[in-house]
Amino acid sequence: MGTAARLRDRLGKTGPESAEDPSLIWAAVAAVLAPAPDSILLIRRADRSGDPWSGHMALPGGRREPSDTDLLATAIRETAEELGIELAPADLAGHLDDVIPRTPILPPIAVRPFVFYLPERPRLSPNAEVAEASWVPLEYLARPDVHHVVRLEVAGQHRLVDAYRLENAIVWGMTERILTNLLTQLYS
Repeated sequence: MGTAARLRDRLGKTGPESAEDPSLIWAAVAAVLAPAPDSILLIRRADRSGDPWSGHMALPGGRREPSDTDLLATAIRETAEELGIELAPADLAGHLDDVIPRTPILPPIAVRPFVFYLPERPRLSPNAEVAEASWVPLEYLARPDVHHVVRLEVAGQHRLVDAYRLENAIVWGMTERILTNLLTQLYS
């Protein structure tokens, strides 16, 4: 079974989307996958004053706008804005569990990750919110020597966090949790 079919099979069994807790700020991200080899699109957020995720490795996405009909629309809109990729509902493989930050220094936000599988890698046109974008092979992320605990300084304090160590970056926090869930769905 190919990656796209496996994703649709596994994510199709996750059930309907959970209700959106009105006490939280809702956001959505797009886990965009494409073949040759099977890879996921990661971005490095641009450095911006006041942005708690400034400079972090992430998935394209952002907060729900009043004009978004639902969180899927948020993920599609944000991906188009940030990278110039026009995702279609037909590209949707499913969604992963909602992610809520585990730290009180972040706003009360919840993120719904949507997984898309494209037949080929699209041309990227990053906007000013994106410092860089890269395709990371899923097999690389699944290697045991890539995912481990690292020591980071966060808000002036040293913390041990689960992370993926890429050649030139560390993927941690909510993005690490989303990637771990995705890889579990694919390879377990």
